[in-house]
Amino acid sequence: MTPDVDSLSEPTQPRQHATLSCLPASGLPAEDLHDHEARVICEFDVPGRMRDGVTLRANVYRPEGAGPWPTLLTRTPYGKNLPGDVLELGLDPVQAARRGFMVVIQDTRGRSASEGEWEPFRFERDDGYDTVEWAAKLPGSNGRVGMYGSSYCGITQWLAAIERPPSLAAISPVATPSEPMDGLLTRRGAVELGLAVPWTLVTGLDYLGRLGLGDSETQRRVNAVVDEWDRMGEDGYWDLPVHDMELLRRHGLSGVGLIHAGDDPERVASCRVAGSHEKVEVPSFHTAGWYDIFLQGTLDNYQAMSEQGHESRLIVGPWTHETFADPIGEQSFGMRAGRAGLPVHAHGDVNDLHLAWFGRHLLLDFNVALPEAPVRLFVMGRNEWRDEPAWPVQRAVHERRFLRSGGCLATTSPEAGETPSEFVYDPANPVLTVGGNTLEWAGYPAGPMDQAKVESRDDLLIFTSEPMEEDFEVTGRVRVILHAESSATSTDWVARLCDVHPDGRSLNLCDGILRVGSGAQTCARYEIDLWSTSNVFLRGHRLRVHVTSSSFPRWDRNLNTGNQRESRHDVARQRIYHDAARPSYIELPVIK
Repeated sequence: MTPDVDSLSEPTQPRQHATLSCLPASGLPAEDLHDHEARVICEFDVPGRMRDGVTLRANVYRPEGAGPWPTLLTRTPYGKNLPGDVLELGLDPVQAARRGFMVVIQDTRGRSASEGEWEPFRFERDDGYDTVEWAAKLPGSNGRVGMYGSSYCGITQWLAAIERPPSLAAISPVATPSEPMDGLLTRRGAVELGLAVPWTLVTGLDYLGRLGLGDSETQRRVNAVVDEWDRMGEDGYWDLPVHDMELLRRHGLSGVGLIHAGDDPERVASCRVAGSHEKVEVPSFHTAGWYDIFLQGTLDNYQAMSEQGHESRLIVGPWTHETFADPIGEQSFGMRAGRAGLPVHAHGDVNDLHLAWFGRHLLLDFNVALPEAPVRLFVMGRNEWRDEPAWPVQRAVHERRFLRSGGCLATTSPEAGETPSEFVYDPANPVLTVGGNTLEWAGYPAGPMDQAKVESRDDLLIFTSEPMEEDFEVTGRVRVILHAESSATSTDWVARLCDVHPDGRSLNLCDGILRVGSGAQTCARYEIDLWSTSNVFLRGHRLRVHVTSSSFPRWDRNLNTGNQRESRHDVARQRIYHDAARPSYIELPVIK
């Protein structure tokens, strides 16, 4: 059903206005500004009525004057009035407005100032379509809309674009998943517990405030959730069973978060981008981080859109989901690694590049040049930006490094009869998550972290190469092949690639998990997808591979019983084979 968008912009309550004076910013040339002292008009809580009568509200930033202005839209569940969240969307609305764009930041359905019920993802297709057409008809709009934003705000872009609203001219999703069962809700069978629990608690605060419980009761329940947050590391994450967490049940939040979403095919389908790229007919600009929880989804989205023949761009920095400048984790990548403030290309910083790109597609005659190459990668190790004609990098050569007895990682394949490696996995004492592509409670920060905290454990196998005799670049998707068996009927296999520095620091690059639901007691070949990275192992550095059965609380613990819906758990004895008939190895995309 296509709504009558002419009726969507009728105001339902008085609006508030603000006028801001801004000085010119660096990045785009001053002649591209409409005024050297541009003034920005902001309207708060501008109402737009959706096709089912629900009113959603937005803040609208306009350059002073009649326009018409190209329009940038983002739709957020996190609150359009929160400065931190607004800035994390990737573009400062005031700076974008003073450069000649109208910017619309809308609270999604059931969130903050917008009406309706909060059900993650469910309404974003129809609401996205309706909002694009509403924004295109706002006073001052030139009728061409571009969508921007990260994470959930990136999902809202994709779901709107799949519905093909006529006024949508471009999208720019940042850090956005593609297949929800590969990094958003689950990862190869394991629940993304580290993300699901804190996200449910944080979004649950606004949900509790809308239940009409009265000020005193609302405050009591909000305080109780905040107390849960503060002790999540020693308490909430450990609740069993995961599918019926007492932490969420006692606050009435079990049904509004992500824990159960993977069990509901309709909910999974409502946020799935994979398989629908052919329905998206607008240019797309993709921004990713090597340590972002949605890294592979962003790369997959770019690759799919590029293969469709639509203009697509990709930029990948050394960032996490929330950190875009030094230090990232426990590593410094230099000032040029930052997303804002310093040029990452000849045309300015990442925000400048986005605005120039939007200008090309929303104004059509915008004359700011864009980089010729569609892909821009930050190569860690050398800590430098590099342009590429495509992703994946086509000149990559896949090489194997074999897991060998004694903890060696070798270029030579194993011989017959080589002794297997063993360890014991106890779900009551899992290997803890240290850094990586995570978005967890604050006690588990993301990014590159020294793995010494876990490498001393006897339930984590370590395989290390000899020092590199020359620089060795790995750029692309990494996978580990294990021939393995367990004493348990069901278990998990976790693998990780690390860069070992000459001073002994072992910094994680990428990792993955595979849940074996049944039949784990029989030796079988397992492929673990570690997603992607770009890193030069400098001369004197060593490659290291971890093999274990847990990374908690990033992923929920496999209880080794074959039944994750109960609290009972068993100890498992794990065996990794690495002989001539059953080799185990890591496959690396090597750039010569």
